[in-house]
Amino acid sequence: MVKKLLALGGDGIGPEVLESGLKILETVSKGIKVNFDIDFDLIGGICWDKYGTFCRNITIQKAKEVDAILVGAVGGPKWDAMKIKGDPVDQDGLMCLRKKLDTFFGIRPIKYYKSLHKIIPFYRKNVQNSEIIILREMCGGVMFSKPRGIKYIKNQRYGFDTAGYYELEIKKFAECGFELAKKYNKKIISIDKSNVMESYRLWRDVVQQVSHNYPNTNLEHLYADNCAFQMIMNPKKFDVILSCNFLGDIFSDLAATISGSIGMLPSASLCGSPLNLTKGIYEPVHGTAPELVGTGAANPIGMILSISMMLKYSFGLDIVSKKIEFAIDKTLQKGCHTRDLKGNSSTIEMTNHIIKELKLCL
Repeated sequence: MVKKLLALGGDGIGPEVLESGLKILETVSKGIKVNFDIDFDLIGGICWDKYGTFCRNITIQKAKEVDAILVGAVGGPKWDAMKIKGDPVDQDGLMCLRKKLDTFFGIRPIKYYKSLHKIIPFYRKNVQNSEIIILREMCGGVMFSKPRGIKYIKNQRYGFDTAGYYELEIKKFAECGFELAKKYNKKIISIDKSNVMESYRLWRDVVQQVSHNYPNTNLEHLYADNCAFQMIMNPKKFDVILSCNFLGDIFSDLAATISGSIGMLPSASLCGSPLNLTKGIYEPVHGTAPELVGTGAANPIGMILSISMMLKYSFGLDIVSKKIEFAIDKTLQKGCHTRDLKGNSSTIEMTNHIIKELKLCL
């Protein structure tokens, strides 16, 4: 079996953690006789510096022709402050890639690790055995909507964005979410601000309508502010969270406290249902962390778990995916922790430890 991949290291620590992920893939390839044909390209700030765009058309074409896309991390202070004219997709390479591929279904799993219990920042007694899947709509909402801009009104600047969703966008996303929850017998909590915003009133209404086709899947609606409180006080309340693009971005970072560090979180952005093998963009949730570049201190686990998700959702290698998760658990239990986990292990040391554990179970 040969699988075609596009690897986009991006900016900051992105290339460093991507290298760790590719070492895991190499180990998998040798262990189960799967070949990965990997093409490399640029995205983000490094692409802007060389080509004057954050994502080239040729990169998008390559992404359409492969089975899956790996991304390290994108952005940084140097480029974030730039004012680029055009649509949101012109201002962010990753958003452009998501939109062009229509990777609308985002999955961000958050897991409690017993070996990291002491570094969880607060309410430690409440997080034990917590496991949350945040489902984030990736291609719509306020991050992509128009009109938007900054203009002068009454001799002062006025900034505005448009928060909007089409009914079919919500329906398509919600149906995939309910299918996932149904398979794993999980309850769904849908979050919104329907008490004050019309777009969220539509969101709640459509999600409720979709739920009628899944009578055995429990659905609860929460306002986003209440959800934030509940997540801190009682994270075990949550199984699957259904969220729009904007709120999903915020809540996945908030939930990272359960895992001990945002460096632990992977993500998948899929072109279709997670129950069918589909193309996806796989990337860690963390940012580019320019202060860590070249220090060897970056946590590679978010990237490695993203590789694990790719093997599961795009290639159907669920058993191998589980073995990678097991190898990470064993590595953490043995005290191999990077700086963000209050340890001294380097990126390379942690990667090598995970590879060692993985080889024992492949």
